[in-house]
Amino acid sequence: MVPDQPAAAAAPSLEALRAQRPVWRPSPDDPDLELAEIEVPRDYADPGGERLTLALSRCRARGARPRRGILLTVNGGPGGDWGRGRALAAAFRDTPVHEVYDVIGFDPRGTGDSTRLYAEVAVPKAPFDSRPPDADFPVIAEDMRRRELGCARAGGDLRPHISTRNTARDMDLVRAVLGEERLSFVGYAYGSYVGAVYGTMFPERLDRSVLDSCVHPDWTWYEQFVSQGDAILGNVRQWARWAGDRDGSFGLGTGAQAVLDSVERAVRLLEALPGGVELRTLLDGAMGYRTADRGGWERLGRIVAGLCALPSGAAGAARARDLLADQRGWRPSDHEGELRSGVLDAVTLEHDWPTDLEHYYAAMRDFRGRYPYGYGVLRAQPWVGTFRSFTPPEAPTKIMRDGYPTGLVVQADGDIMDHHAGGVAMAERLGHHLIEVTDSGDHEIFVLAGNAEVDAHVHRYLADGVLPPARTECVGATPRPGVPADPGRG
Repeated sequence: MVPDQPAAAAAPSLEALRAQRPVWRPSPDDPDLELAEIEVPRDYADPGGERLTLALSRCRARGARPRRGILLTVNGGPGGDWGRGRALAAAFRDTPVHEVYDVIGFDPRGTGDSTRLYAEVAVPKAPFDSRPPDADFPVIAEDMRRRELGCARAGGDLRPHISTRNTARDMDLVRAVLGEERLSFVGYAYGSYVGAVYGTMFPERLDRSVLDSCVHPDWTWYEQFVSQGDAILGNVRQWARWAGDRDGSFGLGTGAQAVLDSVERAVRLLEALPGGVELRTLLDGAMGYRTADRGGWERLGRIVAGLCALPSGAAGAARARDLLADQRGWRPSDHEGELRSGVLDAVTLEHDWPTDLEHYYAAMRDFRGRYPYGYGVLRAQPWVGTFRSFTPPEAPTKIMRDGYPTGLVVQADGDIMDHHAGGVAMAERLGHHLIEVTDSGDHEIFVLAGNAEVDAHVHRYLADGVLPPARTECVGATPRPGVPADPGRG
């Protein structure tokens, strides 16, 4: 057991915070949801100091069965789009867990309706390019240095206190404020890491737990980012094998390598058109994101086939834009005026990042060749952590399980955000049972992805305490398209 020292120091000010009683009010947007706010310390080492607001939501248990307690939910991110944690509780309404738990959502510190962490918007000077030339590498690095300076200016003294360990402490304060001896937990993506950290810090306070789409327990945030290149390529190769068995339908060649050669032929054709770098970048993005979505495989095949038949000049560029019109870019420009959310930038600096720019440049050259799809090279580039402007107040938690019950890990084999290996490693580290979702690029699955088989297993565990077998496979909810394979293939 690893006790949490700041929380264990029972200062009168922290005891006063635990004695809070939230005032619940109906949500103006959802009649089943109640809203409230509580205060938490900015710095748990100084619980009598400045306080932050934490925004909570609640869907009260409703059903004939005895109430078990609270189920706390944490969404992914960390902090993307200001967070949607407070709204997450409503996703569980009218499910078996809603029959036995009050489902509690909250916007983690720095996000949503809780006290926000801001960062200045620093407009990049480097072009948005999925295969940037070496000459752009220093510009990309400088963009990240300026981004970190903007985070420091807007985030100020709050920024070092936006951390996973403090979010776990906030969870335990929520538990205490709600008068519960223990909590049960569902966490998605980054939320899976929050849950694992909570269980390590407060093992006696954790009951049943589900970690969905897991961060790897041993990887730094840098390693987590770069792992996405390999995860993306795995989906691309599966799609290429599928399309290569259907040359009669797509005309991209027979076999996976022929299909990938056709993709690269489309890349070269796009690069020769007006605005070619932007168009090629959109294709690389489509290759990453559409191959994760099994239902999008046929559409991607048609897109690549259309790109391989482009006319030259402006007509070709216009046709390419039509084919790639709904392809999104790298990340949304999450901002309010000249400010944006700074939570991702803060939390991912919990771990040390390499500071040698040549290390990044070598990795970018490697990724440009091996992992161009899904903007893979951008995952290897410098990040704000390269230029970190503050020293974290404490080291990251070493994940372990000592003193709380066996839980569940849910992981898709083709998740491009949180590598499949991370879910396997998390289950092994914690001794949890693992539900593997096969032939699927789904990310954040239980309740959110419409997978009835997964939902049934997890509901049975959370509501009835019945774990599935230690290693359980469920098929992804989105099937591959029904395009028939060529005769003699597939």
